Amino acid sequence: MQYFPIFVDTKELNCLVVGAGEVAARKVELLLKTSAKITVVAPWACDTVLRLAEEGKISLHNRVYQQSDLNAKQLVFVATDDSALNVDIHQQAKALNILVNVVDNTPLCQFITPSIVDRSPIIIAMSSGGVAPVLLRYLRQKLESVIPQKVSLLGQFSGKFRETVKARFNSVTKRRYFWEDVLDGDVAEQVLQGNEGKAEQMMHDKLALEEHDSGKGEVYLVGAGPGDPDLLTFRALRLMQKADVVVYDRLVSKEILELVRRDAEKIYVGKARSLHTVPQEEINELLADLALKGNRVVRLKGGDPFIFGRGGEEIETLVEKGVSFQVVPGITAASGAASYAGIPLTHRDHAKSVVFATGHLRDNSINLNWPMLAQPEQTTVFYMGLTGLPVICEKLIEHGLPNSTEIALVQSATTTEQKVVTGNLANIQQRVAEAGIQPPALIIVGSVVSLRDKLNWFGKDA
Repeated sequence: MQYFPIFVDTKELNCLVVGAGEVAARKVELLLKTSAKITVVAPWACDTVLRLAEEGKISLHNRVYQQSDLNAKQLVFVATDDSALNVDIHQQAKALNILVNVVDNTPLCQFITPSIVDRSPIIIAMSSGGVAPVLLRYLRQKLESVIPQKVSLLGQFSGKFRETVKARFNSVTKRRYFWEDVLDGDVAEQVLQGNEGKAEQMMHDKLALEEHDSGKGEVYLVGAGPGDPDLLTFRALRLMQKADVVVYDRLVSKEILELVRRDAEKIYVGKARSLHTVPQEEINELLADLALKGNRVVRLKGGDPFIFGRGGEEIETLVEKGVSFQVVPGITAASGAASYAGIPLTHRDHAKSVVFATGHLRDNSINLNWPMLAQPEQTTVFYMGLTGLPVICEKLIEHGLPNSTEIALVQSATTTEQKVVTGNLANIQQRVAEAGIQPPALIIVGSVVSLRDKLNWFGKDA
């Protein structure tokens, strides 16, 4: 981030605004929403600035700017039509370590004012770094329409009880659990309905109960999908935001990991092709141990936890240890890769069935039921099959599929890194090598691959 987002305490902040036209007036009106002391310097002022000065809300000096105006100031807005003066003020303020913003001149801005959704005390600030102001206004309009004005009441209510709750619960985790229960429940509903008196009584009743004991934690096996964060389920996102600890693997994209709660502990147990960073048995034990210590644990897995995700092995251990768990399905790699590659897995003219198979077994072999996989009018999808591609092609031909059978490999499906290579069982190895396909990659075999040229909508080729 070029600009670090930060909220500044304005109780004792002295702000200088140089210029008093309509542009400057908008900055002054924004500052007036804070506790800052505002001084405006300009030889001429628009009606809005004059009115604010007459009302005693700002201090106005009708004269040209002087460097001494920077004395005892911590923040400066420059909004004049004199380019040379704007540069001078920027340099003078910067030399004095005073933050300066030259309006509509991003290179001369040490800070920028964000687009704001105001539900005080809840404030949402957004910025595009000055490069996409129209997009920012569009996003703000979207947020304004979905965030109710009464959220401000919930913010004020939470502030009223903050110290009481802090004194009641002696750990950050217990306080967070308590607040999550409040904000998801009837207390918050009463506040939003305007029934503050009833909400306060309900809050006192909750606080009067015996101290909440988090006891054993819980494990959430969450399918992160094939890579595109837009394909996450609402439930997956909600649990990711509640997690104390997130255990994730190599197939979870960094964009999805960014959606996890910021202060959650993140533990990487990823596996690379032919190299297990952490043995599966240790992962199973890790999940149980973390939950038994009272944590909410999200096991974030690429694709779907129950389709070659070893989710079954993990929850077997949780059951043995008496750990509660939930399973959140995700879009499996076969579905995501096929959809984004423009290859339907079933089609009345091509495939009456689809079979999922793994290209990598526990003993590093590919000892599969090849007669069942090499069937006509069927689509066969191989997970984790890039290393075994030569064996897969050889066995499918050996068991009856013609070497002209269409085949596709999809790398990093649904992401901006997606690559698709198509060919047939005879030439696909050479094409994959030429394209430099790397894992994660999915293999799709069957005549449905021939439909890609017609149905490809995502437009990513190797």
